[in-house]
This record gives sequence, C-alpha cells and structure tokens, in this order.
Amino acid sequence: MPGKERASVHPAMALPPNPHSLPPERVMELLGSAAGGLPESAVEERRRRFGPNRLEEERTSHAVLFLNQFRSLLVYALVIAAAFTAAFADWADFSIIVFLLLVNALIGFYQEVRAEASIAALRKLTESKARTRRAGQERDVPSTELVPGDIVLVHEGSLVPADLRLVESTGLMVDESTITGESLPADKDAGSLLPEKAMPYELANMLLSGTTVVRGSAAAVVTATGRDTYLALLAEEAQRESPPTPLARALKGFMRRYLALVLTLVVAVGVAGALQERGLREMVKLTISQIVSAVPEGLPIVVTLVTVTGALALARRRTLIRHLPSAETIGSATVIAFDKTGTITRGHLEVEEHRALDERALRLCAALCNDSHDGRGDPVDVALAEWVGGDLGRLRSEHPRAWSFPFDTRLRMMAVSADVDGRRTLLVKGALEELGRRARDGPAAKLLEEAALGMAAKGLRVLAFARGTGEGRPPEEWELELLGIVGFLDPPKPGVREAISTVRNSGVRLIMATGDHPETARAVAAAVGIFRDGDTLVTGQEMEKMDEPALASALERATVLARIIPEHKYRIVKALQSSGQIVAMTGDGVNDVPALKAADLGIAMGGGTEAAKSVSKMVIADNDLSVIVQAVRVGRVIADNLRKTIYYLLSTNLHLLFYIMFSVLLGLPLPLLAIQILWINLVTDGVQDKTFPFIAEEGDVMCRSPRSPLRQFFDADQLSRILVFGLGMGVLSTVVFWYLVEVYSYTLAVGISFCATAAPQWFNGMQAQKQHEPFFMNLRRSLRINPYIFVGAGAGLALQLLAIYAVPSWFGCVPLEASHWLVVALLSLVAFFLVESMKWFRLAFVPAGEREKYCLMVR
Repeated sequence: MPGKERASVHPAMALPPNPHSLPPERVMELLGSAAGGLPESAVEERRRRFGPNRLEEERTSHAVLFLNQFRSLLVYALVIAAAFTAAFADWADFSIIVFLLLVNALIGFYQEVRAEASIAALRKLTESKARTRRAGQERDVPSTELVPGDIVLVHEGSLVPADLRLVESTGLMVDESTITGESLPADKDAGSLLPEKAMPYELANMLLSGTTVVRGSAAAVVTATGRDTYLALLAEEAQRESPPTPLARALKGFMRRYLALVLTLVVAVGVAGALQERGLREMVKLTISQIVSAVPEGLPIVVTLVTVTGALALARRRTLIRHLPSAETIGSATVIAFDKTGTITRGHLEVEEHRALDERALRLCAALCNDSHDGRGDPVDVALAEWVGGDLGRLRSEHPRAWSFPFDTRLRMMAVSADVDGRRTLLVKGALEELGRRARDGPAAKLLEEAALGMAAKGLRVLAFARGTGEGRPPEEWELELLGIVGFLDPPKPGVREAISTVRNSGVRLIMATGDHPETARAVAAAVGIFRDGDTLVTGQEMEKMDEPALASALERATVLARIIPEHKYRIVKALQSSGQIVAMTGDGVNDVPALKAADLGIAMGGGTEAAKSVSKMVIADNDLSVIVQAVRVGRVIADNLRKTIYYLLSTNLHLLFYIMFSVLLGLPLPLLAIQILWINLVTDGVQDKTFPFIAEEGDVMCRSPRSPLRQFFDADQLSRILVFGLGMGVLSTVVFWYLVEVYSYTLAVGISFCATAAPQWFNGMQAQKQHEPFFMNLRRSLRINPYIFVGAGAGLALQLLAIYAVPSWFGCVPLEASHWLVVALLSLVAFFLVESMKWFRLAFVPAGEREKYCLMVR
C-alpha cells in the first residue's frame, strides 16, 4: 500500500505490496497477467476471491439509535425514580416521568436519524466504466467488476477505477488533489522505479483509485481493488468514531460529579429520615422527590434547542450543521487547521507574473502550445488561455498547428510548429532547465534563471517558452531561442486575509496543512497572514521521523504544514488534541476524510467532495472562508447561551434539592409533592428555558479568547453563582415553609409552597439573561436582550394559575387567597435581588474603567 505497508485482506493471493518499486513486467508476472489481459476464466475466479471493486457501506439500525438515547446518567436517575413510583403503584408520577423520558429520547432520536454516508460517498468515486483489455480484446466494463491483474486503458478525463501500476504511458498527467491535496497535476511515467517507502505524492509510476487523468494516455495493470486500495484506507479512517464534542465532554464530566453530590445528599437525607422513624412509603416518596428535584431532566432538550437555534442562524449564513452539538464546538475551538487548495486558495491556477524577452512571441507561444478548449483541460493550459485572453482564438486560427510533440514527462516539455511571419517555426513550452539547455543565447538564459528564482521564492510554478527550429527531429537536436517565463499561482480567495485576521484576533490559532511544495505553501500562507515572523513550517518528511510527543512539540509554533498526506493530517489532529487543543479542521477532498472525522469539528467546504461532506459535522455551502468568522461568532453566542441555560437549570434544581433536604433535616413534612415538583419543572424550566436560545449576543464575543469547555460551562464563577442561589433560596424557602406549617394546614402550606417555589424561578430566569451586568445597570439592554423570557414567565404563570384554581386536587393542594400571594411575591423579589446583589457585589471589585468590558464579557 503506498505510503503505508498493508497486507491484502485476501490472503489466498498476495497482492504486490509495493508495485511502484518493481518493473511493470515483474508486477504483471506476480499478478499472473499479460499485455493482452486476463482470460475470462481468470477474471471470474478472481472476482469470487476478491469480491467486487467497491467499498462496503456499514449502517446503524434505527433501533440501536433509539436505544442509544437512554445512555445518559440523567436518564438513569429518572429511570430509577420511575421504578420506585411503579413499585408503589403511584401511576400518576410514573406516567409523567416516563413521558419526560420518551420525549427526550424521541428528540435525540430525531437528531440521529441520518445515514452514515462516508463510505457511500467514497464509493461514488469508483462507480464508473473502465476501458479494459481482456483475452486480447478491448471492452468497457463496470469498474466494480475489475479484478487484480486486469489491464486498464486510461486517457484524458478518465476516472481511475482502482490502484494501477503503469505499463506504458504517453504524456500522462493526473489530478491527485483528492488524494494528496496537491493542486497541480502530477506527471506520470511508466518507466520510473521508486523506493519501497515512497509517499503517495511521489508515486510517479502509479495511478491511485479516485484520481483523474487530465492529459495523455496509458495502459496499466490493476494491483489492488475494493478494500485493498489506498482509497479504502481512507474509508477505514472515515469509520473511526469521532470524538465527543467539547460540550458533551464537559457535561459528562460535570454531571458525574453533580450526581455524586446528589446521591450523597439523598443518602444523608435518607439517614435523617430513618432516624426520625419516617415510614417506608414516606421515605420512598422522599427519595423520589429528591431525585426528581435534583435532576435537570430538561437539560438535554434545552441543549438541543439552543444548538438548533444556532444551527438555523448558521444556515442563514449558508453553513449546514450535520451534527447538532457541533454548532457550539466552533465557538470553543482553539485551533483551526485549513487545507490550502479550495479553502484558502481558489483551486484554480492563474498567471501571477511573467518576464518576457519578446512579449508578442511569448503570448503567441502560450496560445499555440496549449491544449485547452473552452476553459477545459490541463489547469496550466487553462491559466495560459485566460492570460492570453480574447486574442486566443484569433492567434490559433491565424497560426494553425502543422506538427506537435506531446508533453514528455521525462523531458518536461511539449512543442508545436506553425507558420509565423511566413516561415515554419518550432514553439516549445516546458521546464526552464530543459529549454535553457537547448537555447543558443546564454546571457538570456541566465537572466531568466534569476527571474525564475525570484518567482519560485514567491511560491510560483515557473514555465519557460522558446521558439526555434527542429520540427520532426528529436528534442536533442532542437535549436531554441528563449522568449520568456511565466509564473503560476493558485491565488487566495477574496476576503481570506481579512477573515484570517479576524479569527486570529479572536484568539484562535490557525494552521495551514497542504500537500503543496514547502515554498509554495509558505508563500500562500504569508500572503494571507497565516505565516508570520517567528512561525515555523513542518514538512511531511520531517513528520515521518517524529514520534507523537516530538510532533506535538513541533506543532507548538508551526503555522504551515507542507507535503502532507492523509495519515499526516490525522496525526496532526491527534497531536494537537493531545496537547489540550480543541481542533476544527477544514477540508474538501478525500485526502481530508481521516482528519475531518478525528477533529473535534470537521468542516467541509461546499465545493468539495461528497466524501469530505459526509464525515464532517459542518458544511460551508459556498466555500467562503469569511463564513467561518461568522460561524465562530455564532458558536460563541451558542456557548454563552448554553452557559446561561446551565446556570438557570442547575441553580433552580439545587434550590429544590436544598429546600427538601433542609425541611427533612429539621423534621418538617415534605414541603412539595413529587407531582408538584414535576409541575414546577414544567412551568419554570420547561417554559422559560425554551426562550434561552434567543438571547442576543452579549458584548462582542470575538474580542475574547476561547475558553476550555470546563471553564466555559463550569468554572468557579459559574459554580459559585449556582451554589449561592440554590443554597440561599433553599434556606429561605425552608424558613418560610416552617412558618407556613405552623400557621396553616399542611395542605394549604404545601399549596403556598407550591407557588412560592415556582415564582422565584421566573425571576431567576430573567436575571440569567445577562451573566455579569446587573439588571438595573442598563435597564434598556436588560429588557431587549431577550424579550421572549418575559413571554415565558407569563406562560408559566398562566399554567400555574390553571393548576391552582382549575385542578388543585390533581396536585394535592387548595386554591390560594390573595393574602397567600404576598408570600409568593416576597420570595420572588428576594430571589431577584439576591442575584442582583451578587452582580453588584462582584462589580464593586472591578476598576471603574473596566466595568463596561467586564459586564460585556470582553477580555
């Protein structure tokens, strides 16, 4: 296997492991083939042995996807609570808990129901007809029916259907950008022999499955099909499980600790209840109440809603989110790795610079030594045709070809002859070294060599042009006069430099990974602002000599990675992740599939291959890099809104948990029934938290550096605010309930407690819209940052009034009188000003000149 030794998956017949290192005759001998091809009997036998020439698709059943939605610590806790209610025939509570579980599972299942298209997309690259030679006859056969040993004929425009060893070739050039990332076509020569350890971009005598012939023709023998091809290696990489998103990792880690705390408190309360000699049934209800009050069962749904809203915002910017949790990941990314071709650059060659000794003759030579037609053909020829411009058709009609010498990959030049100024003239295009060797004018050659060195230093590919005599004679006998040189560049896209500057200013590190030559990569990276003084460049050859720690160290200052192949890109992502980076990887080719799959966020460009899109979690539809700037901004707004949501849900749940715990420890009866707790969750969390996705951007999120997921969602500031509200309101509610049971009947006390626990949560939700800025510091901003929060509070109040006055018996309470609502109002105001005072207290320690930035979270 090129670039990586790999045994055949079919041990019955050993495929040549390194056919590029053997003469074609020896390869054919090992494969039992001949110039006339395989006999039909051999084809059938090998088809049975090796199977069809395609990649098999793996699927996950919908049943498994649905069951996976129950693999959550939060869900496990609610399942235990449901089991307890069923054991005691409390079917009302059981039905509500099961309903919540099913709703959560169905929403998650809806997200996951999409086919894994990575293998199918890769397979599309090999679904074609192949011109073969079998039993001495040429015929077209489906590429899926090819077998090792088949002789395949390719020409300009052919899609390479399997891994092939060239037997004979004429002027062959192949576009390997989908495999190697190199934007320029690769020269191919059947006669070359290569070392066993040659890299994929060095395989001058091989054609790899999924690449495209752009010039010339060849006959080749099939050395690998289906799962044995280099393309299949990429497909296997595509099946590697993607890492969980930063948000998922942060939530999982925190929830383990949170549930451990909850379990500890439940056990403590259970011990207290047992010492108080409470009955078994009461203890079970107590345990259920604590679990239901402590578990933020709505958190997965709200996370989904926040990310869906963010995904819709991104969709309006022509960015498709294929994996919802990834909408937040781009905002947490610390490194964005770009592929140059099609991402940074246009993937389209242009003439960037030229040096002419005879301007008119140089343009004539560029027009005639050119096989492109109507914008199609070799990228170099297309670029030359565009450079010549509107005169192209006229020059070709006035000077028709009389003779041609096809491009020779060994000599690196081509030639034509035409009548110019009344005499037959040989016109030649090729490498400056080759043309200069045949030129009569030494000083002119030296002058152009110096100009060519300058162009090469800028990352340009240089071609020379000459005229002379020698039509019909071997190239060694041509006598030439140099006309000039032309430098080609795959130019950066418009707006790329500005986009990169904005992303860099947001604290995100940028790395460009490409299969291009180091000097070309360096020049492009410098032109768009990626490569700057003090940065380093690492090549694929250097990476081959590094172990993982050495690679991670080398990447600390590297901003450009050149001569990179798929295995390298995968290692790059893993090395960055090992050093704690959150990696977003952009790409558009098959060569990017392993890295896109392994990255925390794989971003496919819309003009790229289906293979890249199918494994990516985000697709930018119009290949505009500036969209990534907007994606980072939206991702950070999503992260901020998730942080606010987490604060709201956990602070309200801790309020309930501490309320029940303190009441039991003081020997009081249960202050809330299990069904009341579930209803409170519905009219507070269940209504208000659905408005959190609509919180507007607070400050300029692009003016601060990314934060690690744990710090983003669960830093000391966040946890202290959650604890202060939960503990403070838990103590206050317990004191008020102690008073209520002394003054009123238990049923009425529980009814007042029912409302006095729900109402403060609405005011807490209003305060949660802004993280640092006090509500009254900028009242207009407080009212406008998310008007829907007030709609949510109103809806929650309406539902609570319905429960209290329409169906109080369902909730084990009685209707309240006006005086009872004073207690509710008092606790609500205390909750609001508890949070407000916390904000003012923190603000007092911020220097006056920094308070605006602090409030808007600019840092």
